Amino acid sequence: MVTRFEKEFDTVQDVFELQRNLNNCFAYDLVPSVEVLTAALKAARRVNDYPTAVRVFEGIKAKVETPEQYKQYLESLEGLRQELGVALREELYPDEQ
Repeated sequence: MVTRFEKEFDTVQDVFELQRNLNNCFAYDLVPSVEVLTAALKAARRVNDYPTAVRVFEGIKAKVETPEQYKQYLESLEGLRQELGVALREELYPDEQ
């Protein structure tokens, strides 16, 4: 079953729509599922919005309760992240840790 957010990300046509959907998605108390995040990252690629793709991972990091949970998300999304060429903020700015 495709969730509401997956459907919305699948139809994103511009950066505004992408960012609005991400704001709505991350506004809930729960961390979005890997499937929803996959759809969001693919939408960011489709509208050529690299900064927002990086911010998706920042959002995950902010929403999870433990560093181990963040690592689990990174592992689940590693293949897609590599395919799309999305670096993590901690890779882009290692001195800010």
